[in-house]
Amino acid sequence: MTQKRDYYEVLGVDRSAGPEEIKRAYRRGALKYHPDNYKGDKTEGEAKFKELTEAYEVLSDSMKRQRYDRYGHEGLRGAGVHDFSNMGFGDIFSMFQDIFSGMGFSSSAAEHGLDLETEVDLTLEEVATGVNHSLEFERMDLCDACSGSGSKPGTQPKKCDTCGGYGQVQQQVPGFFGYGVRITACPTCRGKGAKVTDPCEACKGSGRARKKRMLSVHIPPGVQSEQMVRVRGEGEPSPDGTSRGDLHVYIRVTEHPLLVRHGDNLICQVPITFSVAALGGKVSVPTLAGPEEIEISAGTQNGQVVIMKGRGLPNARSGRPGDQHVQVFVEVPRKLTRQQRELLEQFAQTEDANITPQRKGFIEAIKDYFSKRQQK
Repeated sequence: MTQKRDYYEVLGVDRSAGPEEIKRAYRRGALKYHPDNYKGDKTEGEAKFKELTEAYEVLSDSMKRQRYDRYGHEGLRGAGVHDFSNMGFGDIFSMFQDIFSGMGFSSSAAEHGLDLETEVDLTLEEVATGVNHSLEFERMDLCDACSGSGSKPGTQPKKCDTCGGYGQVQQQVPGFFGYGVRITACPTCRGKGAKVTDPCEACKGSGRARKKRMLSVHIPPGVQSEQMVRVRGEGEPSPDGTSRGDLHVYIRVTEHPLLVRHGDNLICQVPITFSVAALGGKVSVPTLAGPEEIEISAGTQNGQVVIMKGRGLPNARSGRPGDQHVQVFVEVPRKLTRQQRELLEQFAQTEDANITPQRKGFIEAIKDYFSKRQQK
């Protein structure tokens, strides 16, 4: 995933800013980047608007802000932060109607619950096989005491007098040819059509309570870093409690100490001795399934690659496994015993009589280069 900016920087406030200052900064930014007002690129404006909203959600919540101040973005994993990148403007308005009230923006009531996001770390071994990953996160859920109505048990919300129970009102707005009519959410009941007169003591009339949620999510094999797995119905409930949003699980694949991923293929570097490179032999190499021996051909050169078919990662779509590329490099000993030195000296005396084609070509190229320089 792309690196997120500091939330204080996004809102343009100091780290010591109070709740009201944060709220004012968000209103200023929302007024600037809302699609009804923004004159620049609409995609850019929408991205800025959602970035502001994410920053405000965290910094306006004392618990989330404390975790963010202490641990940064990593501290918010599992804290119930909404996935604003996949959220519509109607959803955002339904969350922060107290912020947008009186600003003259058009909005539509959210018909579905809000989405949430979290992250999971996977090893390459887990990517190869797929895994059932246990998740623990927080979300706003229906209050158990009032079943989400917001009213004290045994009572019911009363129909809103302002909108007559419709949840929407008409507003007269100035236009180029005079005044027009805009349909917007009722400011009294916030689009619900009813108002709580005897609030539930457990949730203070909100109908929502923060709850911890634990579940097991199946991550299929072959996933990539930054890929998202959608878990249907594990987000927050809609305003009427009839449907839920989704949970977006973003994948982050951790680095392997010996293997490097390149698409569906794996790459590793293995040192071999001079004698194995010259004479050939078997060496043990790491794979995701454990150590495995491969054959090194006689005369193997430094940097040469040996391909292990089907030892890579499965393709997320086809399931077909990639390969593992083993790059060998010849390790020259730093210290030699007397016997080793004597043997290598004897071998060195035979090298001129058995010049390899590559070395022969290099020597001839040097002779040709200096011969031409002398002729100038």
